[in-house]
Amino acid sequence: MPTFFTFCAKCFPIFMSGWFNLVVEPVIRWLYLIILILLVFFPQEITTMDEIEGINEEDVEEVIEDGEGNGVANLEDYIDDMDLEHYDGDDDDDVADEGIGDEDDAAQSAAPTQDDADLCFKGHTGSVFSCALEPTSGSIALSGGEDDRAYLWNTVDGQVIMECSGSKDSVTCVGFNKDGKLAATGDMSGVIKVWEVETKKEVWSFEGSDLEWLRWHPVANVLLGGTSDGDVWMWKVPSGDAKLMQGHGCPSTCGRVMPDGKRCIVGYEDGCSKVWDLKDQNTLNHIKSGGLGHTDSVTCVDCHKDNIIAMTGSVDGTAKLISTKTDKVVATFPAGDVDQTIGDTNSVETVEFSRSLPLAAIGSLNGVLSIWDVPSQKLRNQCKTETGIVKVKWDLLSPTIVLGGLDGRIQLWDARSGQRSLTFEGHASEILDFDISSDGNTILSSSSDGSCRIFKVSSPER
Repeated sequence: MPTFFTFCAKCFPIFMSGWFNLVVEPVIRWLYLIILILLVFFPQEITTMDEIEGINEEDVEEVIEDGEGNGVANLEDYIDDMDLEHYDGDDDDDVADEGIGDEDDAAQSAAPTQDDADLCFKGHTGSVFSCALEPTSGSIALSGGEDDRAYLWNTVDGQVIMECSGSKDSVTCVGFNKDGKLAATGDMSGVIKVWEVETKKEVWSFEGSDLEWLRWHPVANVLLGGTSDGDVWMWKVPSGDAKLMQGHGCPSTCGRVMPDGKRCIVGYEDGCSKVWDLKDQNTLNHIKSGGLGHTDSVTCVDCHKDNIIAMTGSVDGTAKLISTKTDKVVATFPAGDVDQTIGDTNSVETVEFSRSLPLAAIGSLNGVLSIWDVPSQKLRNQCKTETGIVKVKWDLLSPTIVLGGLDGRIQLWDARSGQRSLTFEGHASEILDFDISSDGNTILSSSSDGSCRIFKVSSPER
């Protein structure tokens, strides 16, 4: 369009001169004026791929090709060599099992027009902040909520297997270990408990400062947790031996153990991220905030299977592809502009690499699901949804992305075509968390409407 304006500007003196006869000149003048009016008051919106991708040359420090990582043999032996020290935390077995007692605090909205759930669990009396499926069969669910309670329950009939009692505040973190034999719960006040699923007995507990996140090691019975004072703890379960990766004065907002089992990557509220050595508790790499780094709090992190790169998302509306071997930012992926019809932020809330494809998915509160090609750092698809996105997960067996939104729906998107393939309704308020079974056939969701729901998925590709 700028080329047309240039043409018009050059031709204007000719149009206004007396070179044209009295019949042709008035017609051309009128046509010219009409075109100018249309262009000024009704401009065409043309978006190029460069504008969508938003990646400048100066954003790219290093291009890392996708590759296969080198596994670590016998990671459990490696963890055993860490020589964690025993820590006697405040283990108060006499904590009263009392809920917050205010059922009206759960966010409620108009009931959905349909309920696609195969099962609805309503054991909680407030928002359900976190949920997880037992990893081997998906037959058991674990959920934690605003009512200071966590439950193990059967995903077939919804019957409670046990109440994981003893929390002092909202249970915001739950998860199973690698074989599903241990279940961990963590509340906002820093009370962490681990339960043996088969015996329904508590096998370990810890009480520290306010908890921000909690994750199991992918191979060993080791828990990692980040706190509001910025520290990252690592505990052996059930011995309680512990190590501390000391923070720098701001909250540790998210973290994940890398696939090699030797390192973890942690995001912080000031926008920086660090790669830690789990054995020596040393900082291996530090991606500082500002410059090419994030300019606001890091909200999420994921690690690529090759152990060479990771991705962080931030309130600043970007995701960063970073090298875990250096202190460099590989690429910056923009989330897109704020959509005022959805909200007043484009915060990136969730990022995840595909385990089977060279792709990464980014979800943000402006309703944009972005699918990026990792080796080339090119945008593959940009999918616009009707709601803010709080979490994305890749199906392990197909190019399908599952996302949970603020409108209470679970959506499935095809990463190849960029088209939505399926939508599950049932929740009356926003999705706060969800999980997918290892075979991809079951989705567990939790919501601020106080319920958890089980959705069954069938796909020809599966």
